[in-house]
Amino acid sequence: MKKYDYLIVGAGLFGAIFAREATNRGKKVLVIDKRSTIAGNVYTEKIEGINVHKYGAHIFHTNNKKVWNYITQFAEFNRFTNSPVANYKGELYSLPFNMYTFNKMWGVVSPDEAIALIEKQRKEIKGEPQNLEEQAISLVGRDIYEKLIKGYTEKQWGRDCKELPAFIIKRLPVRMTFDNNYFNALYQGIPIGGYTKMVERILDGIEVRLETNYLDNKEELCGLAHKIVYTGPIDEYYDFKFGVLEYRSVSFENELIDKPNYQGNAAVNYTDRETPWTRIIEHKWFEFGKDEEGNDLPKTIISREYSTEWKPGDEPYYPVNDEKNNSLYAKYKELADADKNVIFGGRLGVYKYYDMDQIIAAAFDEAEKEFAL
Repeated sequence: MKKYDYLIVGAGLFGAIFAREATNRGKKVLVIDKRSTIAGNVYTEKIEGINVHKYGAHIFHTNNKKVWNYITQFAEFNRFTNSPVANYKGELYSLPFNMYTFNKMWGVVSPDEAIALIEKQRKEIKGEPQNLEEQAISLVGRDIYEKLIKGYTEKQWGRDCKELPAFIIKRLPVRMTFDNNYFNALYQGIPIGGYTKMVERILDGIEVRLETNYLDNKEELCGLAHKIVYTGPIDEYYDFKFGVLEYRSVSFENELIDKPNYQGNAAVNYTDRETPWTRIIEHKWFEFGKDEEGNDLPKTIISREYSTEWKPGDEPYYPVNDEKNNSLYAKYKELADADKNVIFGGRLGVYKYYDMDQIIAAAFDEAEKEFAL
């Protein structure tokens, strides 16, 4: 007799929400994770009263009312609005690109002036953009591309912009207003008390085993449950049968600073090529520099982010969804589709970069599909 209906590999958002939905329907579930913590990459750790985003900044945003209503069962969200700043060799610009950006770049004060300058600069690109550089110039012109896109993007992807596909930057927000809200989303914020507390609530009453590596104990763990929900790398699950899928990785250099304010903003992007980090996150500003009782926090914690080429053993962050990797993933997906005993989910399981609301929607949809059977 198998003890569980579902063994869920990974205690991140996808795994936790699927576990919750299965449990709500009377199924017996075991969640395992190879880390010593729950919540996957949205894990937050409290240090000096500050909820530190250990695996990079996570800012929840969505236009999906169903997702918002679902996730707010497990956390109250604050009103944090993402308004990052770009630092180009000491010059500060607003992101997303808006009238503040154009005023600083060119001294223009009206949308008409900004549009005229961008239109003039866009003309250097003839025909359909063939790469990221051409796509960016066709959207915002040469000046903004050179100062605010080129260096940052090349650090992030480790490749020249001429070698990157145009689609990466197709959704670049450009606004002819003085609106600093980066995400054009109806619902936005940070869970009060941190993401870890939110995931604890999602997993409330569900059995969780940490520091348990599924692939090292596959036979034994598979014997425990009728079905597997797997949120790890799909190529690793199939023992890299067709080859290794590529990712970009990120490393963090954290620093506790004995003063209340380092940069005055949650996120500052360093857009020149020479600065080795892509951005600095100052975690306390996600919660307005205050603890849960509303007191000002006397210290601050920053994280410098470095984008790196992924190699096996590193933490995979961003799938490299180019033609080569997508065709390799398609081979693994064929195996997965034929494997009726395993559900693959999350960004590693389906080799796709997801925002948090997309992960929640995907987990919820997968659960509804599974339990409708």
